[in-house]
Parts: sequence; structure tokens; C-alpha cells
Amino acid sequence: MRNILTACLRPIGRHGGRLLEGHEDALLWYKDRMQHTSGDLSIAVVQANLLLEDQTQVKVSPYGTLIGIYDGHGGPEASRFIVNHLFPKIEGFAEEVGGMSSNVLKRAFSQTEEEFLRLVDKSWQCKPQIASTGSCCLVGVVNENTLYIANLGDSRVVLGTVRKDRVEPVRLSKDHNACNIEVREELKSQHPEDSQIVIFKQGVWRVKGIIQVSRSIGDVYLKKPEFSKEPCIALGKLPLSFKKPILSAEPSLQERTLYPEDQFLIFASDGLWELLSDQEAVDIVQRYPRAGIAKRLVRSALQQAAQKREMCYSDLKKIQPGVPVQSEGLEISP
Repeated sequence: MRNILTACLRPIGRHGGRLLEGHEDALLWYKDRMQHTSGDLSIAVVQANLLLEDQTQVKVSPYGTLIGIYDGHGGPEASRFIVNHLFPKIEGFAEEVGGMSSNVLKRAFSQTEEEFLRLVDKSWQCKPQIASTGSCCLVGVVNENTLYIANLGDSRVVLGTVRKDRVEPVRLSKDHNACNIEVREELKSQHPEDSQIVIFKQGVWRVKGIIQVSRSIGDVYLKKPEFSKEPCIALGKLPLSFKKPILSAEPSLQERTLYPEDQFLIFASDGLWELLSDQEAVDIVQRYPRAGIAKRLVRSALQQAAQKREMCYSDLKKIQPGVPVQSEGLEISP
């Protein structure tokens, strides 16, 4: 079972509700309803790992409503660093140029990556595992009727918009995951000398047989060759020989005008999208009231996970974070 982070934004509409927050079991935390400048927002988080490596944040600023989904791996250091540094950089660059833009997000991502690299450089001799921690990073900014998106990794934002009397999904971010053939081809073109740049391993495509995502903040041992040696190797990381970065920190950028037919936005980590299609997620959000809709999305994903593992949902909820799940001979770990 994977960690799941979900945030759902909707314009003010017909559904009522009050702000609620809490948790209903050992895995699920939620904030059912909060106001932002254009409407309502709900958030839900499921913890599958023993140590929560993921972060989500929302801030209403003079430059719009900022939403961040940071799906960490290899430890919590990268996602915690992002949650403390990225939004201030976005606001600082926006103030510097007098407004929000895709370039503001690009600069903020770049500086956050650079500062995390400096932290790793200072820390890794005494804390070598920090070189192998990283995080996907999905940020959205709703500024009046304009949406700005920047993304690294395989978290995703999906827009629900009305078309021919039906709400349909529009995917607004690109999944930087080696399971996508476009990503594999991109990696092969960037590393023509390396026949092992993508490897099919443990049922999925992985970059160097190690990691599924091709872009991230952190993962310095896959970006700087000097960090792919002792003491990282002593922690079980494979020694790698490379002259240029294997992973990238160059975000995909998207800018879109929001129209009256655009009903809501769903921001979520890959844990949700592995279990629900874009259309299924959009149908759930459209069908039910705003209050608690992120929690409902996560619960629907957990029910799908339980069904795939031939378990009852009530039994799945009892699993403690960090405990692997066995199903049909396949061990599924967080």
C-alpha cells in the first residue's frame, strides 16, 4: 500500500458544510473543508510507511492560493526541506517581478533544489542517507482565473470540467515516471551511451533499476557522481558510474485560464492515481458534497486497494504503517 496525499479545490457552490478535521483510523488524517480565495479546499493524507515521508501544504498569499504535494522517498528530509523553503521562494520571486508566472515557479524550484544540494554536501559525511532521500514536487497556484502548475515526479493534478452536460477529467500535469514510454524514450535520448538507463524490475520500469520517477528534488546520489560512493554505498546503495545527472530537477510547467465550466481541481500523489482513474476521481468529486471530498477520494482508493488484495476494507484499516501486505503471492510493501 502506498502513501496517498490528496487536495481538492472547488469554487463556492451549492453544497454547504463546516470545517472539520481529525482522523478516523491509524492511517487516515483529513481536513474536511477550508476556505481559499476562490472557494473551498479539503485535504486527506494516508500514511503507509512507518515514517511519514510526505508533506502537503496550502497557503493563501497575495499572489494566489498555493497548493503543494510533496511525495517523499528514501526518508523525510527532502519533503520536509521543500515544505519549509519552496513557498517562501515562490512568494519572494513573485514579489520581485510584481506577480505570479510560470517562470517564478521554475526559479523557485531551481533554487530549492540548489539549496538542498548544499545541505546534502554539508551533511552527508555524518548523515550519508540524506544523499539518497528525494521527493516528487507538485505545486499549483490559483491566481484569480489563472492556474499555474509546476511538477517533478508522478504526483498529478486533474481538472474536472463540464463538457456536453458531463464533468470530464483534464490532466494538467505530466507524470515523470519510467512506466510511461515517453519518459523512457526521453531518458534513452539523454543517455545514449547507457543501455541500462531504464530496466524492467519487480514488475515496473525503473531508472537504472532503482527508482520509478525521472525528476525530483533531491536524490543527489543520482545527480552528482561524488555522492554515489562511500559512505552511501555502505548503506546499501549501488555504486554508479555516470558523468551527467541521471535524474533531473527541471519541472514541467503549465499555465491555464480557468473558465466557468471548470468545476474543481484534484491534486494527489501517485498512490491515489494507481488505484483510481482520472475519470473515477472526477466522478466521485462531482457526485458528493464538498465537505470531506478529499477524504472520500482517499477512502475510495483504499477500498480499491482492499479489493485488489482480497481483504475487507475494515481489515485494511487495521494494518499498521510500515507493515507489508501479502496478496496472491506478491509482497506489496509501502
